[in-house]
Amino acid sequence: MRCLLLAGSALATALAIAGRPARTQMRPLTHRWVYLAHNLLPDENVPVVEGLLRRAAAAGYSGAVLADYKLNILDRMDERYFRHVDRIRKVARELRMELVPCVFPIGYSSGLLAHDPSLVEAMPVRDAEFRVRQGAARLVPDPDARVANGGFEESVGHRVAGWALQDEPGQATLVDREVRHGGAASLRLQDLGATNPPAGNGRVMQSVRLKPFRCYRVSFWARTRGLDTPGSVNCVVLPPRQGAPSLTHISLGVAPDQDWKLHQTVFNSQDNSSANLYIGVWGGRRGALWIDDVRLEEIGLVNVVRRDGCPLVVKGEDGTVYAEGRDYEPVRDPRMGTVPWEGEFELWHEPLDIRLAASSRIREGQRLRVSFYHPGLVHEGQAAACLTHPKVYALLRDQMERVQRLFQPATVFMQHDEIRCANWCGLCQARGVSPGRLLADNARRCVEIVRRASPQARVCVWSDMFDPHHNARGDYYLVNGSWAGSWEGLASDVVIVNWNAEQAARSLPFFAGRGHRQILAGYYDGDPAATLRWLETARGVRGVEGLMYTTWANRYDDLERFAGLLWRPAPK
Repeated sequence: MRCLLLAGSALATALAIAGRPARTQMRPLTHRWVYLAHNLLPDENVPVVEGLLRRAAAAGYSGAVLADYKLNILDRMDERYFRHVDRIRKVARELRMELVPCVFPIGYSSGLLAHDPSLVEAMPVRDAEFRVRQGAARLVPDPDARVANGGFEESVGHRVAGWALQDEPGQATLVDREVRHGGAASLRLQDLGATNPPAGNGRVMQSVRLKPFRCYRVSFWARTRGLDTPGSVNCVVLPPRQGAPSLTHISLGVAPDQDWKLHQTVFNSQDNSSANLYIGVWGGRRGALWIDDVRLEEIGLVNVVRRDGCPLVVKGEDGTVYAEGRDYEPVRDPRMGTVPWEGEFELWHEPLDIRLAASSRIREGQRLRVSFYHPGLVHEGQAAACLTHPKVYALLRDQMERVQRLFQPATVFMQHDEIRCANWCGLCQARGVSPGRLLADNARRCVEIVRRASPQARVCVWSDMFDPHHNARGDYYLVNGSWAGSWEGLASDVVIVNWNAEQAARSLPFFAGRGHRQILAGYYDGDPAATLRWLETARGVRGVEGLMYTTWANRYDDLERFAGLLWRPAPK
């Protein structure tokens, strides 16, 4: 989850950049903030945060953004948490540092979904085939959805049959008949930086058949030895349309050294009847990965979402719609949005059956067509809340009122960031507008909620979902449509926390032209001097007001160096 660090005076003079960036001279920054993603509930975290505040104050920072997940569930916190917050507030007052609380987790929505997991944005499955046996209806999996030669037993030399693409057979990708999980062989990917330079790819691909708007699981077994890029192991399911994003974006969690372990991803086929399934490594260097027993299968009622806009429909092949409670028992998935804790989603568990009621009109052996909704999950299980459901806004209002009572903040930071699934559920679809229009309306309503609770508070928001040069576009993850136009929902007095360094030359003028003040969210756990180059791009852009020490890895080693480069005199 992204969070901000604000700096609020004009950037001044030019930067001299020759080889290693030189330290710039600029007018004093009135707001110099540090981003703190810390949980204030454990006793041991409070002195850590206090120490960071004292270090930051000594280095010339003027405030801190508090990105604590617990701010989403303040109604569940006990007196201990509020004592800890009070201590941190007192330290901040002593140091004359502003505390900026984060609110409204739109995008990384687990804090909202902890209150009601069914508020997750969900994707439709339409008319999946079920059949009744022994009083329960179960999925009849799509027989055409399968992987050919998923165990890699069939090959000519190191060229495996059934896979249309194989990177460098016999060098980067090799059939291994000694090390295998099942059957007679596996596929080994070996030292890809040397065996397939310069890309370092080791992949196989085959076209698979799907049915539109069904839910599928890809699974495979993997073993590694000394794999120095385990995060580059991926499963990609590409639709036939040129430029379309993958249907799945799940992080597989492969370790550098592991024995055989099952890995899997789940995806919705959307409107596709076929796709290209890729498995392997993109950008590898050293080490070995073995892959075996690749499977593709349609799955049924896993993480089934039940709420307005996400109906479960059970009907016969003659079109008869059967009634829940009369023809079949109520369908509730107790693991949906509760594992490992409330608001979080496991990718897979055993599907639910549809159990017939005693008075059911459904008969033994009958074929049914079942439609339902499931969450659109990304990476490590990131889930986004629905942008339309009224209860979402009730929860946002409650959060803001509690944050106002706790902090009386001068600035509030809205967490609209990387919203990767949207505009699928019936409530969103019924509005008949684009995702961009949905988000524009959401942003307006969120700002109104802040202003109603805290009329004098300044409102900040991340840039990416409102930036046409970043994520406010089409073909974005699992979003049904384009985010274009989302920026129309932001009044010019909303401060943009801009983290689009790669497109800074276009992004910064875009927001400046719309009258927004901007704060550059720099650092990202690398070389602090890189922010100087970003400031050079920002020179002359109206309304660029400040900087933020932004760490995604809770790395504060460079806290003082960042300040020394950007606003303090150089050390002697």
